Amino acid sequence: MPKPKVFVSRIIPDEGLGMLRAIAETEVWQDELPPPRDVLLSKVKQSDGLVSLLTDKIDGELMDANPRLKVISQMAVGYDNIDVPAATARGIPIGNTPGVLTDTTADFAFALLMSAARRIPEGIDFVRAKKWKTWGPLLLTGPDVWGATLGIIGFGRIGQGMANRARGFNMRVLYYDVYRRTDLEQSMGVQYVEMDTLLRESDFVTVHTDLNEKTRHLMNADAFAKMKRSAILVNASRGPMVDHAALYDALKSGQIYGAALDVTEPEPINLDNPLLQLPNCIIVPHIASASIATRAKMATMAAANLIAGLRGEKLPTCVNPEVYERGIRT
Repeated sequence: MPKPKVFVSRIIPDEGLGMLRAIAETEVWQDELPPPRDVLLSKVKQSDGLVSLLTDKIDGELMDANPRLKVISQMAVGYDNIDVPAATARGIPIGNTPGVLTDTTADFAFALLMSAARRIPEGIDFVRAKKWKTWGPLLLTGPDVWGATLGIIGFGRIGQGMANRARGFNMRVLYYDVYRRTDLEQSMGVQYVEMDTLLRESDFVTVHTDLNEKTRHLMNADAFAKMKRSAILVNASRGPMVDHAALYDALKSGQIYGAALDVTEPEPINLDNPLLQLPNCIIVPHIASASIATRAKMATMAAANLIAGLRGEKLPTCVNPEVYERGIRT
């Protein structure tokens, strides 16, 4: 019996690729950039399974390119690039990789917070530009993190991870979420507040909520106007959470003190975006989950989802479990 065919839309860690190659004829897109749309459609036409990334547009047209396509496995937690209802209607289960990157992402988001507060990238640039002549009492001073107030928007796994890290810095932690977590407030030492209160009282505001139509541009001109002039914004969730034009105005005018972004809109950020010219805005290339161990775990989870789908078994982590009630492609 011939092996099933699988297309992987980017090079992923060997831990996952080895699992796939053991059971399937596996083709991997070798370029650094994602496959162009016509190439992706062409590869899906020949594949029983697809391992996708956030950079791939997965819609009904792509799913209809091959009636043999049994499963789509995304190597990411998020899946806003996938038309999930279209997949469910076509009997295609969608996998993702939740949970495994919680601590790694929280580590990185807190590192961004620290870097923006203590102006670390500016310090690096200062030294490399040969501007360091002597020690100075006012040189690159920034706000303290110890004892400050952290406002967390979105209190899921990563938001809770940020709260745990904040405890080590004796921070007062406020959170806002559409679902209040009274079961965690006392044990984690956090306080639920409405969004306006969080923005008004926080020294640092960090965003960890899902992207949807209600949260798109959640951090906009109105939000920045409510924040302290000394406040710093951190975004390690999704780029469209932040209105870039409004953020630029807020940073340029001194309405807020600084920002640190792991994600942008679009990705990669346009090189002419004025945010790149601001010394009080840190932008890094969507690397919050980029630890060696975490990326390996993500790859093995993605492979496990794909293999289960090829075998007609339930995916270990399935975005649309209702597909099994409707009936899956065989």
